[in-house]
Amino acid sequence: MGSYHQSLYQIVFATKYREPLLTKENRNYLFNYISGIFLKRKCLIFEINGVEDHLHILSTLHPSISLADLIKETKNGSNFFIKENKLFNGFSNWQEGYGAFTYNQSAKNNLIKYIQNQEMHHKRENSYNELLRMLKEHQIDFDLKYFE
Repeated sequence: MGSYHQSLYQIVFATKYREPLLTKENRNYLFNYISGIFLKRKCLIFEINGVEDHLHILSTLHPSISLADLIKETKNGSNFFIKENKLFNGFSNWQEGYGAFTYNQSAKNNLIKYIQNQEMHHKRENSYNELLRMLKEHQIDFDLKYFE
């Protein structure tokens, strides 16, 4: 018998202090770079998008890599890539931490649409409230001191 796995993650992380630095015209360069990291680790990205202060990634997680290692590699690598290519003026780093939420495969199409529509969504809800809502929906305990 072979090994089988199914994991669908929505990963969210923000710029340091949630500064609105990720300008629209250069985001695709960043998204392509991040996609390369995921593919190298055998993690498929179904959708990646974001707004000025954070991004969302919908992907699988290959069982040979830990989520924490993938996020660390993604944030470190993209941090270097952003600075090396001067993509976003004033970018200093990513905020510490991240959100990672698991979903059933049946949610994939709705999640893809949600991530594709980030700009429209954030006209109604800011990123701070979005993350709080997601944590509450997934019944994840959190400490507000990490939101400062």
